[in-house]
Amino acid sequence: MADIRQSPEYSHYLVQIGWVVERISGVNYFIKKLPLIGSVIKVQRPEKIDFPQIEKLIKKYRAFQTILEPNLCTDVRSIHNSLYNHGFKLSKSPYLPTKTLLIDIDSTNFRSDIKRAINKFSINQFSIYKSNLDQFRNAWKKAVGLSKYVPPLKQLQALQSSFTKNSLFITTADNSAGIIFLVSGNILYYWQAFSDKKRRYLPNQYRMVWQGILWGKNKGATLFDFEGIYDPRFPNASWAGFTHFKKSFGGTEINYPGCFTKFVFI
Repeated sequence: MADIRQSPEYSHYLVQIGWVVERISGVNYFIKKLPLIGSVIKVQRPEKIDFPQIEKLIKKYRAFQTILEPNLCTDVRSIHNSLYNHGFKLSKSPYLPTKTLLIDIDSTNFRSDIKRAINKFSINQFSIYKSNLDQFRNAWKKAVGLSKYVPPLKQLQALQSSFTKNSLFITTADNSAGIIFLVSGNILYYWQAFSDKKRRYLPNQYRMVWQGILWGKNKGATLFDFEGIYDPRFPNASWAGFTHFKKSFGGTEINYPGCFTKFVFI
């Protein structure tokens, strides 16, 4: 299953926000150059792991850290052994979600309370931002205050311009919550989301997810990836609340091998 991070659109997005991207034999390698000290290389959800190629890039870009986050695999023990043999160690702080929910859009089976919320759905309850992302970002900042990171406007603009018609920026009418949806291949991604603490996980947010699903289906998506739920292997207590929210939609839990890092002193 091809991941969005291996798509041309995501590659274009990273280039716009300052990364170097090398696409070699169908795999995206992301390089962040850092003045004086070298660079960092990320290889995220590749369909195959090419260790000789990674070594070449480490030398070419003087990379002191290489981050490798494998895609799905059936033989987890084998891939762990291979990574360890090439100098990679399992990180306790993954960059990408290590566990997610995958939903078959054509056979959604929501709980009864979710269905009731969705049945009351009205498009007039939401605001969709096709051009004015400044308003979307202001809503995000107002909802979360100083407690959470809000991406810079240029970063949001780069994301939208890279995915063009395959991106949806949507908020509730009162701007108390919002979601960014992206489509890549046949997969709809719940990319980023925010909400006001006082009105977190109210019916409007269930309807907003449903609106995103309908939009993604219209774009040809057959699967919906919730982009992360709580993983006891890498516990993060702050993920508990939205994990409960996401699990209410059903779906299949997917586990990734984790994040592996390699340091080279240059």
